[in-house]
Amino acid sequence: MKRRAFTKCCQETGFLMVVKCRQENTALKDCLVGHYSDPSFYEECKAEYLKQREEYRATGIKKKRQKVTSNV
Repeated sequence: MKRRAFTKCCQETGFLMVVKCRQENTALKDCLVGHYSDPSFYEECKAEYLKQREEYRATGIKKKRQKVTSNV
């Protein structure tokens, strides 16, 4: 939800987003910091990365990135 508010603000204001979207940017950053500071989220991301790295090292084929939809 915070990401949508920030995106909408940026789209509506263009180059003035640096000045006009400070409140939305702050809310988005606070939300992200909360998730990145969560040890269980960190471990989940780490496990996924290590799994992908192991697959790449075994096959030499990069896996296509998925578009992640999140409830963040």
